[in-house]
Amino acid sequence: MDRILQMEVFAAIIDGGSFVQAAQRLRMSPPAVTRAMNALEERLGVQLLTRSTRQLSLTDAGSRFLESSRRLLSEIEDAEKQAVGEIGIAQGHLTISASVTFSRMIAAPITRAFIAAHPKITVSLIGMDRVANIVEEGIDIAIRIGNPPDSNLMAKRIGNVHRMFVASPAYLQRRGLPTEPADLKLHSIIGFTGIMASHDWHYRSETARGHVVLHPRFEVNDAATALAAAVAGEGITMALSYMVSDHLRTGELVPVLPEYLPPPEQVNLIYPQSKLIAPKVRAFLDFSADRLKAAIGTGVIEHKRAPMT
Repeated sequence: MDRILQMEVFAAIIDGGSFVQAAQRLRMSPPAVTRAMNALEERLGVQLLTRSTRQLSLTDAGSRFLESSRRLLSEIEDAEKQAVGEIGIAQGHLTISASVTFSRMIAAPITRAFIAAHPKITVSLIGMDRVANIVEEGIDIAIRIGNPPDSNLMAKRIGNVHRMFVASPAYLQRRGLPTEPADLKLHSIIGFTGIMASHDWHYRSETARGHVVLHPRFEVNDAATALAAAVAGEGITMALSYMVSDHLRTGELVPVLPEYLPPPEQVNLIYPQSKLIAPKVRAFLDFSADRLKAAIGTGVIEHKRAPMT
C-alpha cells in the first residue's frame, strides 16, 4: 500500500480521534483505514497507537512519526501546488492559537482584518492557556509569550511584553503605596493564576533581589476578572503590559513597584519549519507582524507612576 496514503490515514485517525472519523474524512471504508494502519505499523515494526474501547493514544514512536509525517505531507502538498502554479495563492483554512486573553484583546481584531483582506482564507482562532504541540494538534501558527522553543519550530519575533503589578489610585490612596516588595504582605493581593501560578514571587532590581510569599485574598484564572477587581479598588494584581495598556493610559490603574519587575518577555509567531511555507501562513505572518507589534506596544513601562500618599 502507498506509503503516503498510510501517513495520511495515520494523521487522519489522530485528527478525527477514531478510525471511523478518519474513514469519513478520507472517504474510505473503515476496514480500509484499519488495514492501512495495520500495514503501516507492520512495515515500520513499531506500535504507533495504543487502542482501547474508549480512546486512542500515541506511543512515543507514534508521536515522533506523526510529527515527521505531518511535515512531509505538508511539503508534498506545497510541492503539488507549486507544480500547478498555485504556490503563490493564499487560500485554504488557517488555524491560529494564542492565550485566551491575548486572543480576545489582540489577536481577534487583527485576524478579522486579515480575513477581510484575504477572502479565500478561513481561520480558526483558538484561545488556550497552555502550550500546544502545534504539529500534533494541526496548528499552523501559535502566538506565544516567552523565549522561543529550541526545536524544529520557526519563530518570528514581533515585540515584547512586561509583567507588572498594578492597582487603582483610589486603592493606593486608601492603603498606601508599597515602596519595597515586603510591603506587599500588608496589601490585598488579587491573584491571576495565568501569570501568578506560584505565590512565591521572585524579584530583582539594580540594588536588590529576593522573594516574597504572597497570599491572595481573591484568586481567579481570568485576566479580565482580576483587572476588574483592581479597577474597582479591591487590591493589587499582576498583569502583562498589553492587558493593562488602556487602563494605564486612562489612569484607572497605575504601576506598582516597577523597579523590581523582570525584563520584558518576547512575543513570537511560532510555526512549523518547512522548506516551503504555505502561502496562507506566509500571508498571515506578513499581514500580522507589524499590527501585532503596534498592538502590544514596547513592553516597557513608560506610564505615570502611582501617586504618593
